[in-house]
Amino acid sequence: MKTLDQKRANNAWEVVKELEAKAESAPSQKDWNDLYASYVTGLPATIISCGIGQAAASLLSAAKGAQDKPHYRLYKDLENWLCQDDKIAPYPNSKPLMEAIVKNDREHYMWAQAEALAWLEWLKKFAVAYLKTEPAKGGES
Repeated sequence: MKTLDQKRANNAWEVVKELEAKAESAPSQKDWNDLYASYVTGLPATIISCGIGQAAASLLSAAKGAQDKPHYRLYKDLENWLCQDDKIAPYPNSKPLMEAIVKNDREHYMWAQAEALAWLEWLKKFAVAYLKTEPAKGGES
């Protein structure tokens, strides 16, 4: 039986490996993956400063309804983790995530926020390791 942290790691690993595989067949996916990794690294700070609800709403707003944008993919990955069909999820079987957030109580909101941050620790590490492109050399930033 896996621990909760192992389940988080496995889910994050699967997300990153799927995106990495897409980049092998479509070179333009590498830039997309780089953007995705950047958004992953910034999301924990947004959750801490604004809360899970506003952070999720910001991802949707940035995607502007385009399901092919990295912001939208990150929202869906977060939704799939927080709303999965499992007792470990704060909002089991309650998609869409935004609806689950606004219709549930404070206890579930705080649980979802803590769970999102714990899951993002893994996603961030894997995204930076496997999806982020190398920074420019020669003094450029």
